[in-house]
Amino acid sequence: MRFALLLFFVAMPLLELALLIKLGQSIGFWSTLMVIIGTATLGLIILQYQGIAAYRKGMTSLAAGKPPVAAVLDGTMLMIAGGLLIAPGLITDCLGLLLLIPPLRRGIGAWAIMRMMAAGTVSVSTFGYGDDQAEAVNSPTEAKPRSKQSPGAGPVIEGEFERIDEKPLHRQRDDRPK
Repeated sequence: MRFALLLFFVAMPLLELALLIKLGQSIGFWSTLMVIIGTATLGLIILQYQGIAAYRKGMTSLAAGKPPVAAVLDGTMLMIAGGLLIAPGLITDCLGLLLLIPPLRRGIGAWAIMRMMAAGTVSVSTFGYGDDQAEAVNSPTEAKPRSKQSPGAGPVIEGEFERIDEKPLHRQRDDRPK
């Protein structure tokens, strides 16, 4: 996997550069520069408006009592599309433009979520009583019930105190006998 990532991050810029050179030879330097600036501007516009739109969709879903998974996923994919359009290069621009197509964007998002759920584990940490404060859970059926807390165990409250029924061990200078 690491080799594939290394190969990707080395090969991708070289391919982008080669395609930009070929495009510059075909349509000219200034036209190629305008294509790069135009797609970067489109990416900036998408990032600006879709961030606000994704926030509004998420809030609308929450107000309706639904989890905002679809809105967050859609907004994330649009932000990735905007980032790909901002990056100079024709391959990233094509990938960014493909992510602007709603059915394709939803399909890629669903595929990515399924891959993450299949490959990962969910760790739930709670703050409370008992010995088992963190559990790794792959599915809701594997959750373990909490053990009973020991009697007298409660929250820890930090503070300072002074017993008034005992004499202080350290006398201050003004309290010395005369």
